[in-house]
Amino acid sequence: MAETKRTGLGALASADADEDFSVLDAIGGPRGVVESMLPGFVFVVLFVVTSDLNLTIGVSAALAVVQVIVRLIQRQSVMGAVSGMVAVGICLIWAWRTHEARDYYMFGFLTNAVYAVLLAASLIARVPGLGLVVEFIRQLPTEHFRAWFHDWMDDAALKRAYMIVTALWMGLFVARLAVQVPLYLTNNVALLGTARLLMGIPFWALAIWVSYLIIATPLHRHNAKASAAPPVADEAETSD
Repeated sequence: MAETKRTGLGALASADADEDFSVLDAIGGPRGVVESMLPGFVFVVLFVVTSDLNLTIGVSAALAVVQVIVRLIQRQSVMGAVSGMVAVGICLIWAWRTHEARDYYMFGFLTNAVYAVLLAASLIARVPGLGLVVEFIRQLPTEHFRAWFHDWMDDAALKRAYMIVTALWMGLFVARLAVQVPLYLTNNVALLGTARLLMGIPFWALAIWVSYLIIATPLHRHNAKASAAPPVADEAETSD
């Protein structure tokens, strides 16, 4: 059985300077890109063409469901499609309840704002948020949390790289809000939808690629040092 390729920040968690890194694979491959962008594309185009919000919501909802059904029929992983369907569903319900097409994008504003605030707080605390996420995915510290935390935080080069990419991702979320919120306030659905698409997957792919360039080498060196280091005796054994 072929190994499932990690996507998103999971791809960064397996980054290695000696291996090829595929941005396309990291963002879900061609099919993942299409499935991610298609509902938003259909929503903005259909609404601009018809100005019928109910029709636009109905078609967009049906499309999200069809994507999941197709994956089920083909016996492929449906997690990405299901999570995408849930996100689209929240956006559609929001627009339906307010009867405002622009509110389709409100959930995205909230998530981007939350991410930006959390990453900013992590930078202020000098504990890079992206480092926490990537290292958690890499090692899943079910025990010895303190040792896990200090293992990568005490590596100055690796911590510096994580601080940089954390600032990069915070900038991504802030840039989205800076461009899209004024379009929301002026009720320019066409431009708002276009900006959302352009600043979605393309920006995501760019952020992942630049993040890889920044963290791959220090992460590889960190792993090499860890492999070369002699095993540390368990605390219970050393205390006997």
